[in-house]
Amino acid sequence: MKNALFHGDLVNSSRIIYTPSEFAKLSLLHIQEIGTLQATSPHTSRREDLSSYLFFLVRSGSGKLVYDDTEYELFAGDCVFIDCRHPYSHTTSDDLWNLSWIHFDGPTAANIYRKYRERGGLPAFTPKDFTQYRNSFADLYDIASSSSFTRDMEINTMISSILALLMADSWNPEGTQPGTKKTSLTEIKRYLDENFAKKIALDDLAERYYINKYYLTRVFKEQYGVSIMDYLLSVRITEAKNLLRFSKLSAEEIGLICGIGDVYYFSRVFKKVEGISVREYRKQWR
Repeated sequence: MKNALFHGDLVNSSRIIYTPSEFAKLSLLHIQEIGTLQATSPHTSRREDLSSYLFFLVRSGSGKLVYDDTEYELFAGDCVFIDCRHPYSHTTSDDLWNLSWIHFDGPTAANIYRKYRERGGLPAFTPKDFTQYRNSFADLYDIASSSSFTRDMEINTMISSILALLMADSWNPEGTQPGTKKTSLTEIKRYLDENFAKKIALDDLAERYYINKYYLTRVFKEQYGVSIMDYLLSVRITEAKNLLRFSKLSAEEIGLICGIGDVYYFSRVFKKVEGISVREYRKQWR
């Protein structure tokens, strides 16, 4: 169903109820419903055990969300992201709200939502840039209402872009002071990117940036999804692949330049990461 209009005692709404292809259901993030509504009277909507994830924006007005036995006050410019398998309700106040919403699902949705919550993401929050979400919603609505033969793929891409915004806004580790340790992690990542050829130890990083090394280990993995040493190895291997493809340097020289060590250790580590030997990689890509 496309662009269904509804005018009732409680809301006026415009929505698209979407049926994805079987391929999209099995392989992609896909919308189930997308739309906007203007409340015309104070009311409460309740649901539970719905196989869906809900994201909505409060465009104007105010209200509240009850989710996991916690109440969240909502105002214009706020966003909500929840797992609808849990009981929830949302209520507009006398300052009747205008909402834009997306119900979606997909084979990776549960893991993405779990990662969102692990990173400190909240069911209701005020985003850094509401306009980005509003624009992404408009683009997704246009795609869902189009007749494009690549529509399912485009929907997957747009949902992913919204989820990327949510992941960026979700970073809220318990006890972190805004603008201090989060900023330091960005600086640490930049330091690793620029100094991968050097010998780098966790203790040295902790001392350089005045951060407890155990805290640093935990929050770096929470923020970037990988340990510090694994990230450093990834940077080194990436540079090694670049040199193997576009230089005439020997494997021994490349290993030293990338900070991985002598040729035997470099060869062993490279094969473990890439699944093929240094020589095979160079032969395939050159």
